[in-house]
Amino acid sequence: MAIQTEPFDTVGPAGRIDCLVDWPDPGQPLLGWALVLHPHPLHGGTRNNKVVTTLARAYAQAGYAVLRPDFRGIGKSEGSFDQARGETADMQQLIQAFLAAHPQLDGKPWLLAGFSFGTSVAAQLYSVLREEQTQPLPQLLTLVGTAVKRFAWREVVLPANTVVIHGERDEVVPLQEVFDWIASYRIAVTVIPGATHFFHGYLIELKKLALDALQQMSAETAV
Repeated sequence: MAIQTEPFDTVGPAGRIDCLVDWPDPGQPLLGWALVLHPHPLHGGTRNNKVVTTLARAYAQAGYAVLRPDFRGIGKSEGSFDQARGETADMQQLIQAFLAAHPQLDGKPWLLAGFSFGTSVAAQLYSVLREEQTQPLPQLLTLVGTAVKRFAWREVVLPANTVVIHGERDEVVPLQEVFDWIASYRIAVTVIPGATHFFHGYLIELKKLALDALQQMSAETAV
């Protein structure tokens, strides 16, 4: 399948938000769209991170248009790092602009995913959207190498079907830290044995887990 990538940008609270959009093969049905968020901007995180692009390819191959923004201060995106608070506000603005520019996607199911720092923005974005009730919530929230707790600036609410994937040997966010954080939510953590924070050598397994979660979501929706 041929995935086509094109640029997209809009203006957020801190200025330009520069993005890429991965479109699925035009020969397959367009099922919806996904927003995938990258790791820490001050530690080399960009929309081209391999975990981010692995998730993006999985979703695009499944029939979803995938929006990959660069956070504040990265690439052509304007502004400076804001500990997930400003980044969350940027993503709210980005969603509205993206759907306005692509009306064929408005009303279709959407997915929200993040890696590392991106999980904190994703989880808090979900919480804000749930609280404001201004638009449909994502059907699936996926947190990979989660660091939600480290950058939380508000109470975080997670849907019951949240997918949490973590590496057994994560050297950045130790697995026990994730267990301690997720315990109150009563949500399972899928552990990839041997994997470290950046999933070097384990991206195939990560992609399969992302697709499995998507298939499970589709099966539950169809019931």
